[in-house]
Amino acid sequence: MQNTGARRAAVVLVSVLALFSGLGCAPQRKGQEAPDAQGQRARDSVIGASQLPGATGVRAALRVGDSASARRRVEDSVAP
Repeated sequence: MQNTGARRAAVVLVSVLALFSGLGCAPQRKGQEAPDAQGQRARDSVIGASQLPGATGVRAALRVGDSASARRRVEDSVAP
């Protein structure tokens, strides 16, 4: 009767490994492509304008992104 603990542990280990191998072999969902930049920007703007927790962080990230974009435009317009 002393092997019941070891046997139970082995059964649990095999079950967990079978579960993870089954999840790893699951087919990928089609149609879940990365959103375009404009759509993502619109969603981020809506979240930033809301009163949700973390909205101030989203607004700050959008502001930093806008600043970097403007800086890039200025750098690109300068003739070498």
